[in-house]
Amino acid sequence: MEGKRKIRVAVVFGGKGPEHAVSCLGAGNVLSAIDRERYEVLPIGITTEGSWLEVPDDPAKLAISGGELPSVESVAKPDAHVVPWAYQGDSAIVASAPGHIPHVLGGVDVVLPVLHGPFGEDGTIQGLLELVGVPYVGAGVLASAVSMDKEYMKLIFAARGLPVGPYAVVRERDWPANQEPTAGQRKLATELDALGWPLFVKPARGGSSLGTSKAADEAELARAIALAREFDPKVLVEKAITAREIEVAVLEGRGGDAADVSLPGELRLDGGEEFYDFEAKYLDSSSGMLIPAPIPAADIDKIRELARLAFDAVACEGLARVDFFYQPGGQMLVNEINTFPGMSPTSYFQKMWEASGVPFVDLLDRLLENALAKRPGLR
Repeated sequence: MEGKRKIRVAVVFGGKGPEHAVSCLGAGNVLSAIDRERYEVLPIGITTEGSWLEVPDDPAKLAISGGELPSVESVAKPDAHVVPWAYQGDSAIVASAPGHIPHVLGGVDVVLPVLHGPFGEDGTIQGLLELVGVPYVGAGVLASAVSMDKEYMKLIFAARGLPVGPYAVVRERDWPANQEPTAGQRKLATELDALGWPLFVKPARGGSSLGTSKAADEAELARAIALAREFDPKVLVEKAITAREIEVAVLEGRGGDAADVSLPGELRLDGGEEFYDFEAKYLDSSSGMLIPAPIPAADIDKIRELARLAFDAVACEGLARVDFFYQPGGQMLVNEINTFPGMSPTSYFQKMWEASGVPFVDLLDRLLENALAKRPGLR
């Protein structure tokens, strides 16, 4: 790289959403792996209140320590100064007030937004970066928004002929809290009952299984809806599917080629959890994934092709993880697509690619190269 300027990358992480800590874990992993010979890296954390901080480049602080999850606030302490737009003199920390964008983004070549859930993975930061003309890794505004909202994701999948499981959507107006049941609520209750018990209840625009629970009867359903509403006023209720959980990782193809899809992995719960919840994903070392998934080769090929179709159905770009239910007899259902899957050391997106022959450092290179190759403006 002698005589050639390094590509300046802003790694943005944290955020106002409930997956703040998961984002911090992913950012630490990215900062540890990215090729420093090729990239000049600028870590930017968004606090839970919405302040943007230029934080020290210290991946070790963005890891689980003593059972505690990391946060942007913990990385920035004790020297952070919140200022609107301005550079903070000789301070090692630069920040903006909530709602403002740090001026330093104007000097980067590309943004790697390691953000999950609302206020990050849902088209919000993508739209902001589009407005200021900064290239970024990952899906655009539309794909990010519809993929984050599981209702519209399923509608698009179904419209493209992809198999999805039975579900219903519960909005506040349909299921008002602490009121006598309305005619609309009674109708919805009948619709939910028709799905068959048990049911899975989750925030419609959530991730990492936060706010997700299982309900075996009407009383548990009411509690599950209340829990999900702590994260999102719109709730998705799905029929519990007896199936193995299979995932694949997807990368946008080069030069207009079809998307590349990793070997599939099968999730395995060995810690006594009833489903793959937050603790199983990030805190339970006994849970894991078998890569490649032990299923017939023909079914592996079919799952990989369905993942490409799901990626294209929502106009995804950059990367994604597509999750499937693999039922007895080989039937497959598309569960969901994640337009910015977890990047933490325990996340399976990178592990599936590593098992497919793509090391994490090369994976990051490809994501950044694809982002920089895109023309500005409408895609």
